[in-house]
This record gives sequence, C-alpha cells and structure tokens, in this order.
Amino acid sequence: MTPTDPAVAAPPKLMTVDEYWDFVNRPENMDRLFELRRGRVVEMPRPKKPHGVVAGNIARVVGNYSFAVGRGYVLSNDTGVVLEENPGTVVGPDVAYCVDANTYDDVEPKWVEADRPPVLTVEVLSPTDKTSEVNEKIADYLRAGVKVVWLADPETKTVTVYRPNHHHVVLKPADDLTGDPELPGFSCKVGDFFLLPGDRPAPPPQPPAAP
Repeated sequence: MTPTDPAVAAPPKLMTVDEYWDFVNRPENMDRLFELRRGRVVEMPRPKKPHGVVAGNIARVVGNYSFAVGRGYVLSNDTGVVLEENPGTVVGPDVAYCVDANTYDDVEPKWVEADRPPVLTVEVLSPTDKTSEVNEKIADYLRAGVKVVWLADPETKTVTVYRPNHHHVVLKPADDLTGDPELPGFSCKVGDFFLLPGDRPAPPPQPPAAP
C-alpha cells in the first residue's frame, strides 16, 4: 500500500482546549457554531425559533431566581463550558447556572473551566438531535460534576431531570419543577418554559365598582 492509502493514513490529530479556542476565534469561524467532543470538532446547526423561545424562557426564569436569592449567574447563547481537558471537550449548553462568581467583574473572561462546572445545565431538544448524542452529552455533564441537567422538549412540552446516581424524571407541563437541593428554593411550573404572553389565561372579569 502507498503512504496515501486512506487505510494506512495517520489518524487526525485530536485538538486540545487551547487549540480549539484559537480555532473558533478565527475570523472565518466567528459566525459558526462548534463543539469540541473528545478532541474532535463538530459543527452545530443554527437552532430554530421554538428552540430559542424555550431557551430564552428558561434563562429568564432561572435568572430571576439568581437575583431573588442573590447568588450566581446565568449563561446562554451556547457559552463554552469545558468538561474535560484531555481529550478536549468543550460544549455549549443552551442555558447554564453557575455560582463561581457573584459580580460581573468577577466572571471568567473566557469559558467555564473544567474545575468549576455549572450547577445546572439545560439542553433544549431540536428535531435534528440524535438520541444517542443527547444521552452522551448528558452523561458527560454529570461525569464532569454538573449537579443537575434539564432536557426540555419543545414538541412534548416536557422537562426531563437528570442527576448523578439517580433515575431520570420526566415532568409534564402541569408539574412543578423544583430546584432542591441544587437550586434551593427554586420552583416553577414546567409549562412556564413553553409560554408566550398570549398563552396565559385572561384575568377574571372584575365586578363593577360600587356607585
């Protein structure tokens, strides 16, 4: 066989986290979405509008919680989270809640480091997602030290909750999603993640004012 035969070609070099940082910040890559999974770069499709609506709702609800309790902050927009240094794994959850800083000036200027994982990560399912890849990503989060993962499904309007060493739990729109023990005091209806203002029931009519 010749050296150019693909059967004996050298395997592609696995990328480190630092190399990936340089790669995604090249001018030609600035407007593209990537993740680094065990050293290999994977390009991600742009999410559709329902995906963005649900992710935005979750970020708003969890963000309100962080201000109410005066702790932590919310990340969105596929912010980089380093799950593993070797081989390099850098993913972009749809929403994440972190507690390693409490003021804007103390927020790490690059990515979430592997030794300070988020408390919560949220993935919003897209029609193109493969079940095996979603399950693998959730397992990677939990293995990296993320305490709880929510998987929101815009089609079924459900949220599946994953915790280390626990069976996952599927919650329907009318169910309460509570944060204990990871997000003490957090609670909302699952259905709140899948609402727009026009979906809320109209307020009951008020009795006429007394003459």
